[in-house]
Amino acid sequence: MTQNAPPPPSLLPYDHWAGRALRAVAVDALEHAAREGLPGEHHFYLSFRTDHPGTVVPGHLKARYPKEMTIVLQHRFWDLAVDRAAQRFSVGLSFAGVPAMLSVPFGALTAFQDPHAQFGLRFEPELEDAPPEATDPAPEPGGSPPEPDPTPAPTPQVVSLDAFRRKRD
Repeated sequence: MTQNAPPPPSLLPYDHWAGRALRAVAVDALEHAAREGLPGEHHFYLSFRTDHPGTVVPGHLKARYPKEMTIVLQHRFWDLAVDRAAQRFSVGLSFAGVPAMLSVPFGALTAFQDPHAQFGLRFEPELEDAPPEATDPAPEPGGSPPEPDPTPAPTPQVVSLDAFRRKRD
């Protein structure tokens, strides 16, 4: 009796590519909202890591949400801007009547939902906005090659969209 062997590990960063493609859907939706506003009853829930490098939130919010927070873009937000070159978006919101500007790298996003469309995505936060192979420093001319990193590579993450799919009768 033969057993199915597990697939060999990939030498290509498919998990990074898939995460980047899914984030692009959220970024496209944010760009549309920045340009055209939110049509009809559409609104967005955006969850992100507040401890991600490059995330800018006021200190009182960082203290209240040290790891992750969810914001809602619906009726009262302003100055929504998406900067693809900087890989981030920014938006103004009120928290308990106090206005605040937030700036969030795309890599900090952990979830995007549009409840009106019954659409949502979940992401693993990215530690870097570049693929893993692009983060290795180039060897200096005439220098020795860099030491290998002793930490093990992260386990690939599978993103399941089943929870967000519409059920058909």
